[in-house]
Amino acid sequence: MIYPQKNKLIKWFFHNYIMRIVAQNFEQVKFNDIPVDRSKSVLLIANHFSWWDGFLMYYINHQLLKKQFHVMVLEETVKKIGFFKYLGAFSVSKGSRDAIKSINYAAELLKDSDSLVLIFPQGELHSNFADDIAFEKGITRIAERSGAKHQTIFSATFVENLQYKKPTASVYLKTIAEQKSGADVIELQQAYQEHYNDALAQQTKLTV
Repeated sequence: MIYPQKNKLIKWFFHNYIMRIVAQNFEQVKFNDIPVDRSKSVLLIANHFSWWDGFLMYYINHQLLKKQFHVMVLEETVKKIGFFKYLGAFSVSKGSRDAIKSINYAAELLKDSDSLVLIFPQGELHSNFADDIAFEKGITRIAERSGAKHQTIFSATFVENLQYKKPTASVYLKTIAEQKSGADVIELQQAYQEHYNDALAQQTKLTV
């Protein structure tokens, strides 16, 4: 397992790099305001459709959630893009015994009220307008082992150009009920699917 590394100078550089490339490559990043309990950590569950996903969620965290950012990333990706670990990335090796370490590490992070852990429960890239979002089992193990110290936030992001040369990222956020955050994988997947469907319906109603 690869753990996050602390280096203030490198983190400062790449923080500014992410803010700059998001501003340069998107017409705008739109998101709705949601209540955030400052006394609890955040388990952020998001759809996974592009190279931009982690950067967009980093941007949302900086603008709205304001927690210490962490993200679970496939080990081969962390090895390939080394600076990720300076931005809070930690690795997971799917299907290996080492994956338990990653699950336990994520759960420990969520015991700190200042932490945010971003998870892409699909595990791999899918179309931005996929109909169904399937979860892998590890996410509920993380929620269970962290106890009741975190709040769960759903994020569904859609990217379209519409009238602009540059695309707009529309991020639909929802804080879910406490009982749902500790649900089993099927219940959690169903709750996320409901949010995703609602977000997709709003997105496809957009007109110019």
